[in-house]
Amino acid sequence: MADDLLMAPARALRHAPDRLLHPLRRRAVKRALQARPWPRTILVVCHGNICRSPFAAGLLSGALAAGGTLVASAGFVGPGRAAPAEGSIAAARRGVDLSAHRSQLLTPVLAAEAQVIVVMDARQHRMVCERFGRAASDVIVLGDLDPEAIATRAIHDPVEQPLAAFEASYARIERCVDAFVSALRLPPRVSGPRITQYTSGHSLQLRRSQ
Repeated sequence: MADDLLMAPARALRHAPDRLLHPLRRRAVKRALQARPWPRTILVVCHGNICRSPFAAGLLSGALAAGGTLVASAGFVGPGRAAPAEGSIAAARRGVDLSAHRSQLLTPVLAAEAQVIVVMDARQHRMVCERFGRAASDVIVLGDLDPEAIATRAIHDPVEQPLAAFEASYARIERCVDAFVSALRLPPRVSGPRITQYTSGHSLQLRRSQ
């Protein structure tokens, strides 16, 4: 407890640039999204692909499916893992079903297929650009879109924490996803058979609904 109290001023100072630059970053990201064509493929990335990225991907998929957008998620470690029970509960309260989710690794194929890649912090932004050769303009730090004042640019990872931590993290993700969707151009008109998204191996794929 005493150590936490002593460390609090240091953390606040370390994250001061995040708080001060947030309004500028938010405006810049919104302008960049407004200038882009409607995204056909979006990949959401977090560290392990079991908490933050599958929830954000579920929200985006529900919001953008009518425009024909495919949304997938991936992480840097640990493929084949289910979402934690607390994450499934918190997600279900917000209309996202994570019961069938299994984590997958971020691969060069996935990174190349996505028109827009959404990450949870600046380190992940740097890793995606450096490892997979993506332009910085194609990778968005989701927390930069938060309409509220922020303590830190990163969206907190609630893994191995109580349900309340998932609720707080998912509430912020929901705010940021709403802002992401609002910043996009109007979707194109989608005609013909409905297109749905699934993943096979490590690749975004399309199939026609029956």
